[in-house]
Amino acid sequence: MDAEALRTFVAVAGTGHFLAAADELRISQQAVSKRIAALERHLGVTLLVRSSRGSRLSLDGQVFLPHAKRALTALEQAERAVRPGSRPLRVDVLNRRIAPAQAVYRFYRSNPGANLDVVTLSNENAAQAARAVLEGSIDASFRALPADRVPAGITAERLLDAPLELLVGPGHPLAHAPWTGPADLTGHRIWIPGITPGTEWAAFYQALSEAFGLSIDALGPHFGDEALMDALAGSDSLATLVGGGDRYLWPQSHDLRRIPLREPTPVYPHVLLSRSGDRHPVLTALREHLRTPPRTPDDVWVPDWEGPGADRMGS
Repeated sequence: MDAEALRTFVAVAGTGHFLAAADELRISQQAVSKRIAALERHLGVTLLVRSSRGSRLSLDGQVFLPHAKRALTALEQAERAVRPGSRPLRVDVLNRRIAPAQAVYRFYRSNPGANLDVVTLSNENAAQAARAVLEGSIDASFRALPADRVPAGITAERLLDAPLELLVGPGHPLAHAPWTGPADLTGHRIWIPGITPGTEWAAFYQALSEAFGLSIDALGPHFGDEALMDALAGSDSLATLVGGGDRYLWPQSHDLRRIPLREPTPVYPHVLLSRSGDRHPVLTALREHLRTPPRTPDDVWVPDWEGPGADRMGS
């Protein structure tokens, strides 16, 4: 049933005149007549009785009017519910410990009224996250997605580079180094449990290994971050890689050390995926917040498939 026809019927019922309803709706009197006639044909009843003094409701019209008003109210509520900014922006940050979650939290701290819903699709790869954005189950997602794999209907912008750091226990040979280069890690065992085959982070660490001749493995079951920290604390040879802004906690007695990587600094290139043309005001504000000039070093390394930061739109 045509919502405009319902709205026109309610207007005529309220004013008692086709001309007055036309003025109220800012359409012609002829358009009002056509809408009412179409509605009556659709229902198979006469809703309005016309006379020289105006229009009045028929018996069927009197019965139909309250239902028409309720239908219009429900329609207006439905439209408001999905109007940009009317509902929370649903953002996938992948993992609450890593850079995207921290960046979104900083955005919220500077915009405390922002209507946000933060989720973690930690079991989905970049392609699956992009599909979730397209299908509307989420509005945006932080992923590392090559430009040639951005699907149609998705806008992708590299907005967050996370510099990597080496994390080691106090007995590791590099524990006291102020910084180290990626190439200096050759021969050291770097353990990153939980790397899932087929994910963008698996592709990232594979490219990093090949670029600098590193030994990065994910052997054995992943018992969680706490178990990883325990293993690092008790080893003189084991190391892992973490983002510079990642939030990990460990007992003070572990005395773990974060060693910056330089010359070059490998960065994990987080790309913000969103539906093309999405006008949600919180999404716009988040983009602008993340476009603030980063403090990433000039000498950085990213995989060849990522390339320089830029706006990218699937076509």
